[in-house]
Amino acid sequence: MAMTLRLTDEQTEVLRRRAEKEGRSMQQIVVAAVEEYLARHTADEEVHRLGVEAVRRWKPVLDRLAQ
Repeated sequence: MAMTLRLTDEQTEVLRRRAEKEGRSMQQIVVAAVEEYLARHTADEEVHRLGVEAVRRWKPVLDRLAQ
């Protein structure tokens, strides 16, 4: 599925200069940024899920220790 990304003129110019400096296309940079964003947030969600599971698993023990 395709999408249209709308940037300000300033954002476009900065991105164009960065792409030129790195020898990559603007699309390559944007795709890499989206992939990094998704990977970071997916990892955050996984850490949260594991934390919730750990609390559920160890809650009875923690409650006994708290007494």
